[in-house]
Parts: sequence; C-alpha cells; structure tokens
Amino acid sequence: MTEPYIIGIDVGTGSAKALAIDLSGQVIHVVQRGYPTHSQRAGMSEQDPEQIWEAFQQCISNTVRQVGKQPAAISISTAMHSLIPVAENGRALTYMMTWADARSEDIAQALRNSKQGPSFYRISGTPIHAMSPLCKILWIKKNDPLLFAATSRFISIKAYIWHKLFGEFEVDHAIASAMGLFDIAELQWSADILDYAGLTYLQLAKPVPTHHVRTDMILTVATNMRLDPNTRVCIGASDGCAANLGTGVTTPGTAALTIGTSGAVRITSQHPVYNDEAMTFNYILDSNTYICGGAVNNGGLAVDWAISTLMQIDHPHQIHYDQFFQAAADTLAGAEGLFFLPYLTGERAPIWDSSSNGAFIGLKQKHQHKHLFRAVLEGICYTLCQIMNALELNNISIEKIHVSGGFISSPVWLQILADVCGKKLVIVQTEDASAIGATILAARALYPDDPRIEHFSQTAQTFVVPNKVNHKLYHDRLPIFSKLYLNLKESMHLINDLRN
Repeated sequence: MTEPYIIGIDVGTGSAKALAIDLSGQVIHVVQRGYPTHSQRAGMSEQDPEQIWEAFQQCISNTVRQVGKQPAAISISTAMHSLIPVAENGRALTYMMTWADARSEDIAQALRNSKQGPSFYRISGTPIHAMSPLCKILWIKKNDPLLFAATSRFISIKAYIWHKLFGEFEVDHAIASAMGLFDIAELQWSADILDYAGLTYLQLAKPVPTHHVRTDMILTVATNMRLDPNTRVCIGASDGCAANLGTGVTTPGTAALTIGTSGAVRITSQHPVYNDEAMTFNYILDSNTYICGGAVNNGGLAVDWAISTLMQIDHPHQIHYDQFFQAAADTLAGAEGLFFLPYLTGERAPIWDSSSNGAFIGLKQKHQHKHLFRAVLEGICYTLCQIMNALELNNISIEKIHVSGGFISSPVWLQILADVCGKKLVIVQTEDASAIGATILAARALYPDDPRIEHFSQTAQTFVVPNKVNHKLYHDRLPIFSKLYLNLKESMHLINDLRN
C-alpha cells in the first residue's frame, strides 16, 4: 500500500478502538481492546488508567504490525468527564473516576442551587452534575482531604495518555471544555471557578487546540508501539465532538444522535447554546465551532435491562433482541397508554438527577410484555426528543438527524425515534464515528488542501421518514411524559434515600 494512512483511536468507556484510514477514506484495519469498570459501592464508577494505557498501546502496535508500515499520523479521541489525581511525575494516585461516577451528586445539587451555579454553567458550558470533574474534585476535597493535598494535578484520561507519550501535561480544548473548569469564551481555565475549587491553573493540564500536533514521542514508548518517535500525533478531541465530525454533522439544520449503552443529541454551532433548565452542554471543537446538546445515561442499557428482567434472559443473544423488537413492532404507537421513565441509572439531560428512578406509569391489567417493550423504546426516544426541543428553543431549526450507534440495526426503534421527533433520520453506517472524527482532525492539520479529507465521514446512507399519524400521537403525549418526572421527583428521592 502506497497511500498514507492515519490511525484514529477512540478511548471509550469500555474499550479503546483504533481505525487505520487512508486518504481516500478507506478503513484498512480495525482493532479493539477492552478494560473493566469497578463499582465497589453505590455511585462509584472507576477504572485503572494503566489498563486503559495498555489497551491504547496494544491497539496502536497491532495496527502498525497489521498494516505493515508507519502511519502518517495518529489522532486521539477520548471519553469526557474522567478525572485522575496524579503525582508530579504523572503517576496515578487512585483509579480514574469515569463520567458515570455519581458520588458527588449532593455536591453538584448544592452547587446547582447556589448563586455561583448558573454563572459557572455559563462560563464553562458544562452542566453542573456529578459527571463534571469540577464536582468530582470538590468531592475529593471534602471527603479525602489527604488525597486532595497530595495531588499535583487533576487530569483527564486524555492528559494521562498524552503525558505517557510525551512527558508533558497537555489537554485539548474539547476535553478541557467538558471539565466544568474552563472558560469557553477565553479558552483558558476560569479564575473564578478555580478559586471556588481551591485550585490554580498549575494543578491542571495546559489547554491546547484540537489540531495540536507533537513529534517528540518518548523513545521507549514509541518503540513499544512499533512507532517512529517522530510520528506526528494530533491531540484530537472528545468522543462527542469527534463524533459530529465523523457523522458529517458540521452545518446548521442537522443534529447527530447516537444510542449505544447511553445516548446523546448534538448539533454544531458557531456560538454556545444555553438552556438553564435542561443545561445543554457546549463543548469546543475549534475556535469557531461548538458542539452543543445533551447526553442521557439510559439508551441501550434500558433495552438490555428489559430483556434481562422482563424476558428473564441473563445472557441475551441476537435472537432475544429480535424477539424484543418484534414484540414492540407488533404494538400500536403509544403502548396502549403505558409510559416508561427510563431513569434506571439516574439521568443526565434533560433532568440532571442522579437520584431519579425508572418507572412504568399507566400500567393496567390489559398490558402485556409487548406493551412494556414498546414503552421502553418510546421512553428513551421521548427523553432524546426533550433534549432536541431544548436546543430548538434557542431559535435553532433541526431538519434532519444523522443517527449512529448499535440501535440503527433495529427498524422499529428507528421508526419510533422518527415518529416521536417528527424528523427525517439519516442512517450513518458506522459505529466508529469518534475515531473517524479524530482522523479528520489529524488529516486537516497534515493535509489542509486535500479535498478528500472532508469525505471521510461520507458513507452509504438510508433514510427513515416519520409517520404523520404517529407523530401527532407522540406530540400530544410528550407533555404528559415530561410532567411525570416532575410529579414523581419528590417520591423518587424518598425512595432513593431508602436504599442508602
């Protein structure tokens, strides 16, 4: 192969996945390595950063070996909201807290209700929630003051990997803008928020643009990954920002929607899109581009729960998913008046309540398994539609949705989503949007005049058009769905307290 290629690697919540893509946009190799999450007690979600680093190295070395030549560049996407307290030499002092770690929920709630909360949301673009590294740092300061005092820097998994590669603490603007500590207008750490947290900018990584490239990799590290130490490495972006690039959502009027275990809705904008109630996020792709939207905890996770619990299948196979979706397809829109609140692991957008619970509402004797299955899918779609509506309150018009993730294999789920939102869906046939987006960032930096780069994200597409009758039904029922959480919030919190 004579065509240069770029390795885009996405370091996700459960695994690292690397794609080798040549300049024609052809994926020539894919490799994936997983790592576990530790949850010893309620609210805890931790991972060993050394296991993640090992997976990263394995993906790179495997790709170079299989392709048989050196890459033109490597570019990195990582999950957001991670936090690792490290010593001066970069050694992790504890496991990494993932985005899902909810131990700081009480701190987040208090900050959200304080006079500083709304201001910090506007400055940072990051929702005030337990997922935010700001709240995680405040939790450590309160609950483990010795660790707080011993920590040289509080960094993300991106900065951790970057330090392993180059011995420097740097982090891209996309990840920095998801930490709750960054001023997205000034492109620097916020003095006001740092003062509130009891930090200085020296205790964080240095923010750099998403197209930032280094070529001075530590020799032993490069050798372990079969790389030339002068290989160009682009720091890249967060998984959400990179995914918008990878699915071709770069212009107004289009949204990206992904459902895997969790889910998210994102648009690309030239300015932040604020919603103080739904707390839409605003993360930086570059100096002129914001990725705005909201993420939910409960996407495919709720489907897996329904199959495991309602169908009593501990280890589901494809046949069980087929049975679940066929039963949902055999049920009329609206599930015979049954609603499902999908907050099985608490919820992020649009309610931002880690103490919320899942619930079936309207359950009658007439309801069968198929109605419950349909209600689960509708509940997930209602929640994502609420986020989309919050974005559109800012004079933003969304005409079509580029959808990706594991859920695109289910025609009934796609149709329900189209019917609930009333939007045309464009199915992007990739589950690797973040890694592809990372390669685009590197390719733009290396080959700015090559027109092929912008076609990396263009893949075979099909469309799903909303059913007008069903959309009218869902449109009328969405306000009912939205009121259910508000009516049950107090009871949910009381029930949640019984478990603690």
